[in-house]
Amino acid sequence: MTGPNGGSHNGLEPTPELLAELAEHSQRLETATPQEIIAWAVENYAPKLTMATAFGPEGCVIMHMLAAIDPSTYVFNLDTGYQFKETLELAERIEQRYGLKIDFKRADTTVEQYEALHGGPLYKTNSDQCCFDRKVKVLRQSVLGWQAWMSGIRRDQGTGDRAGIPIVGWDKKFALVKISPLANWTKKDVWKLITKENIPYNPLHDQGYTSIGCWPCTRAVMFGEDERAGRWSGSAKKECGLHTAD
Repeated sequence: MTGPNGGSHNGLEPTPELLAELAEHSQRLETATPQEIIAWAVENYAPKLTMATAFGPEGCVIMHMLAAIDPSTYVFNLDTGYQFKETLELAERIEQRYGLKIDFKRADTTVEQYEALHGGPLYKTNSDQCCFDRKVKVLRQSVLGWQAWMSGIRRDQGTGDRAGIPIVGWDKKFALVKISPLANWTKKDVWKLITKENIPYNPLHDQGYTSIGCWPCTRAVMFGEDERAGRWSGSAKKECGLHTAD
């Protein structure tokens, strides 16, 4: 099936007509529930719809909904080689609970090879390059042939690109449609559903980790700190590059 613009099965072209159409859909879906947004995405883009997850609370909520709407949707994780063991264990619990098959996409080099190539852990000296090599490049390869991908980002997670994310929009960096079913949800909304439905989540959240990425670049946050303050702590960096326009 093609997208609503009738594009080719190998991808869509960001024509002015497509961009206007996506903006119209996004505006219309502003008052829709996440389940309705996911159902719309499935209706318009399956089987060329995919989802990337880092197993954050938002991703777990979307997979919970996706299992009821279309469990055949292709879900993948960017396995940098630096993920917490709790994150990998959570993936197994989600697969068992929902019957989803989660694919792990990895860079061409192992962590050992990568660090040897750069004379040690690159995350200590150039975290931007490390994120680019082990996340951004891997995602670019992973979404080839797909038309749309879903993300779990919320507008209230910060300023910049997250704060202005549309429900549906064109992702220039990865050349496909980006759908954010939880854009209008708050952190409270997410955890309310997790508690109500007993949705599996990362136990590190109970230890003060509000946002979880790779273990070398993630710490627990202190009272009053921003939700993403524990990511790349001590630097101005707040994003790995997956959800930024540049």
